[in-house]
Amino acid sequence: MTGTGVLRLVGTVLPSGERQELHLSGGLVVDRPTVAEVTTVHTGGWIVPGLVDAHCHIGLDQHGAVDRETQEQQAIADREAGALLVRDAGSAADTRWIDEREDLPKIIRAGRHIARSKRYIRNYGWEIEPGELVAYVEQEARRGDGWVKLVGDWIDRDAGDLTPCWPAEALNAAIARAHELGARVTAHVFGEHALPDLLAAGIDCLEHGTGIEPELLSWMAEHQVAVVPTLIQLENFPQYADQAASKFPTYAAHMRDLYDRRLHRLRDAFEAGVPVYAGTDAGGVLGHGLVAQEIQALTEIGLSGEQALAAGSWGARAWLGAPSELRPGDPADLVVYDEDPRVDPGVLTHPRLIALRGQIVFRR
Repeated sequence: MTGTGVLRLVGTVLPSGERQELHLSGGLVVDRPTVAEVTTVHTGGWIVPGLVDAHCHIGLDQHGAVDRETQEQQAIADREAGALLVRDAGSAADTRWIDEREDLPKIIRAGRHIARSKRYIRNYGWEIEPGELVAYVEQEARRGDGWVKLVGDWIDRDAGDLTPCWPAEALNAAIARAHELGARVTAHVFGEHALPDLLAAGIDCLEHGTGIEPELLSWMAEHQVAVVPTLIQLENFPQYADQAASKFPTYAAHMRDLYDRRLHRLRDAFEAGVPVYAGTDAGGVLGHGLVAQEIQALTEIGLSGEQALAAGSWGARAWLGAPSELRPGDPADLVVYDEDPRVDPGVLTHPRLIALRGQIVFRR
């Protein structure tokens, strides 16, 4: 980390699109100082509020919880990609120590995944029965940072296909209790069949959302139920299908169908007014530091370059309750690019400078 005193940057600041001077001090954007020593650290380019990975798993790999050294490496990879705010959508590891590190991204946690017994990835979540759901939602709502993560569907080996994990009455009680405690609820859901009960129960967000059908769109748009599609992760669906084909052919065919229809269904959701945000699903089979690629991928479902950038920056920040513009008093978390990322989202993979809490943590 570099920089002391008041740091000054000049560039085109998004989302306003105006050329501005920004002054950073004490971790915040501040008004132009009249007395303090000012160091100009960058002039030119486009200045963007820190990127957001709204579906990330710092503390996990494909086998479960990882140690602190690995957590640190994951967080640094996200930071160096420009993801300065992360919604951790479920982790079996205790990552609270990261909150003490000024050089690592801010994490908004959803506690640990809550899954049905023997219906999820081993070592990832709490595996419980429906009668326990309210109690575990209460527990994770208190442990998290305003979010709870449910596993809404997964392969049922008896049925040989994706099926809902929870009966409607359990969802209704659990999501209502989360809302009483001030927490929002999101759910992993690949297929079609779990969605009506999740939506009727008041779910706030869907992860992946490849089973969203047209008759659900008006409800989702009216109630602003968000979708974080994790488009990079969806590219693994054919592999999941191939791995399961010999034992679970119905599931394999279903996953291939979900993959084939993914872009069309997600485009329909966005065009219907359903909020869409960028999230990579890093920390399982995917590595960290992919937020730029995920933002680019959102253009495949109809978002313009500016809309995709908003979904991975200022729009996602506002949705998560974080300051969304670089105004005096806001956290000095920003990324600088040489070209306009609204015109060419490809430039997001080449940041020129990254400032986190007012300190320069990356410079090319």
